Amino acid sequence: MISTAIDADGIAEVVVDHPPVNALPVAGWYELAAAVRAAGADGAVRGVVLRAEGRGFNAGVDIKEIQASDGFAALIGANRGCFAAFAAVYECAVPVIAAVHGFCLGGGVGLAGNADIIVASEDATFGLPEVDRGALGAATHLSRLVPQHKARAMMYTAATATAAELHAFGSVYAVVPRDQLRGAALDVAAEIAAKDPAVIRMAKEAFNGIDPQDVRRSYRYEQGFTFELNLSGVSDRLRESFGRPGSGPPGSGQSESGQPSAEPPARTD
Repeated sequence: MISTAIDADGIAEVVVDHPPVNALPVAGWYELAAAVRAAGADGAVRGVVLRAEGRGFNAGVDIKEIQASDGFAALIGANRGCFAAFAAVYECAVPVIAAVHGFCLGGGVGLAGNADIIVASEDATFGLPEVDRGALGAATHLSRLVPQHKARAMMYTAATATAAELHAFGSVYAVVPRDQLRGAALDVAAEIAAKDPAVIRMAKEAFNGIDPQDVRRSYRYEQGFTFELNLSGVSDRLRESFGRPGSGPPGSGQSESGQPSAEPPARTD
C-alpha cells in the first residue's frame, strides 16, 4: 500500500499504491504517517517526494470501510489516521514535495495542503466532496491552497479547482504534463537536497514555527463536526445513497466534486 525508496542523493520517495483510486483504509493512513515520519527521521534524507501510482493522487478515506463497520470504530480510526498522516507531512523534518496527478480529493487535499511544495500534472483537480457524504474536514488544508472565499465556495458546492487555478494562486509550484510529473518533483527535491541539510531542516522548523495557523488544532476542531453529523444520523442517511445513480450533485453522475462516475466518492473525516 505504501512504499519508500531513498536514492543516493538523500531523496526519499514515499509512494501510495492502493487501487482502484487510492482511497485509504484506516491502516493505510497510519502506514503513510509512519513512512513519512521515518523518512524525516533518517539523517541521510534531505527531502521527501510524496506521490501515488494509479488514476489519481488520493481519493480520501475508504468510505466503504466505514459503511461496513458497526458503531463508530472505523470513523474514529479514519479521523485519527487522517490526523496522523496530515501531521506527519506537516511535521516532517525535511521538506515534503507532493507530486499530484488526477484527482486529489478529501484526504488528498489534507496531504497536499500540508506539504511544503506541490508539483501537479495538467490533469490534476483538487476538491472536498465532504458535504455530499455528511462529513466535514480539510477546510484547514484547502484554505492553504486557495483564497478564503474560493475555499468556502468549493466546500459548500463540492466543486473542484484545477492545477492551473492553484498555480495562478501560487500554491502549486509547477504544472507539467502527466508523464513529466515524477521527474519534475524529483528535480525540485534535488535542488533542495543540494543545500546544506542542517540549514534546510532548520528552515522547515522555522517556517512551521511562524505559521499563522495551527493546522493540528484547526483540523481537529473540524473533525468534531463530523462526529456531530454522525451522531445525529445525517451522515448515515447520506452514506446510504453512496454509489446510487444520481447520488452526486447535478451534472456529476454518481460521484462528487465533478469526478466522472467511474471514480468512487470519498471523504476526509
